[in-house]
Amino acid sequence: MGVIEPQSIDYTQHPRVNSSDPVPPRGRPTQAAHVIASDEEALAVAHQLAAQFAVGAALRDREGLLPIAEIDAYSQSGLWGINVPKAYGGAGVSYRTLARVIAILAAADPSIAQITQNHLAITGHIDLDGTDEQKKEFFAWVLSGLRFGNAFSELNSKTVAAFETRVVRDGDDVVVNGEKFYTTGALLSHIIPIVAVDENDQGVLVFADRDAPGITVTNNWSSFGQRTTASGSVKIENVRVPKHRLLPIAAFDRPTIAGPVSQIIQAAIDAGIARGAIDATIAFVKTHSRPWVDSGKETAGEDPFTIAAIGDLKIRLHAAEALLAIAGDAIDAGYENPTEEVIADATVKTAEAKVLTTEIAILATNKLFELSGTRSTLAKYDLDRHWRNARAHTLHDPVRWKFFHVGNFYLNGLNPPRHPWS
Repeated sequence: MGVIEPQSIDYTQHPRVNSSDPVPPRGRPTQAAHVIASDEEALAVAHQLAAQFAVGAALRDREGLLPIAEIDAYSQSGLWGINVPKAYGGAGVSYRTLARVIAILAAADPSIAQITQNHLAITGHIDLDGTDEQKKEFFAWVLSGLRFGNAFSELNSKTVAAFETRVVRDGDDVVVNGEKFYTTGALLSHIIPIVAVDENDQGVLVFADRDAPGITVTNNWSSFGQRTTASGSVKIENVRVPKHRLLPIAAFDRPTIAGPVSQIIQAAIDAGIARGAIDATIAFVKTHSRPWVDSGKETAGEDPFTIAAIGDLKIRLHAAEALLAIAGDAIDAGYENPTEEVIADATVKTAEAKVLTTEIAILATNKLFELSGTRSTLAKYDLDRHWRNARAHTLHDPVRWKFFHVGNFYLNGLNPPRHPWS
């Protein structure tokens, strides 16, 4: 297929980051999205889109411009539907492929890659917890080009797993009230799955239309990193949703791939950030950096210490990417055979990948400046976006706990916990 290119757009009309003004919903697509048919096609489309998205990444970060046209092209390409099962019309790609797709896009613009993460994880949840009727309806939305947002985390709750958003049943509807933050993807979505707690303290997902009365989305994301993810807030005031759109969250009550899927997407974004930073380092050293006076070399690329450092970064990146692929294979095995043992193996392997992708993302984005020299810090290059993105995104869940759970598994035979951060 020909990849849909982002249309030219007047960036002066874009909603800016860190604003308290509500943002109106985006219109739904006027034509159905392309449906990707295979793993190979998914990877090919990802490479084509990444080349397009890389062009304006620095500008969008520097000016705080949301990737509106880019996200439209991205979802219309079919990549947002690649983990819809084949039985429901999707490609049902392997999780090795899904992780690779995200890493490819994150190397170009990690904010764009992150906007997809909750959509893909929620699509996986539908597969695990939805009724057949819900799967038919919700997967049809995805394949048509509709985008799921995210109304999961809350800013003021005691822990990340505590939810104050409530849902009550009222006839043929449910009514939701609450407030969410870190709502990556919600602003540019068409449907917002809201995590809430019902009358029985059971966690549920409520699939509300983005333009439903009572939903207010604000682009008040003020982080120094991942600036154009629109990870601001969603206010939910007496939002009424048909009750057949309520999906119980039961995937963590039994062995499933839900946690590893969420985590491998995070790890893939960090792997992409690392690759993008290393590529930027190599390009800058070749074209802008000067050789150090003590090296006696004509070019910066001939400096033996720089050469060795690039070699070290590449080796660490390849190790992280290899573990990412291993984790994807383990998740695929868990999807086919969700036993306690197989799911624990997938969770541990994904945690191992998360450790290495975090470490190389932070190392590579720091080394960028050491190897490129002082001029690489000039604002016109905006290379600091790589470090800011890595430092912000790797905070999603603490890697120090990955070491603990992995060690506890191998030393004491204790399986890691089952939740979205494991």
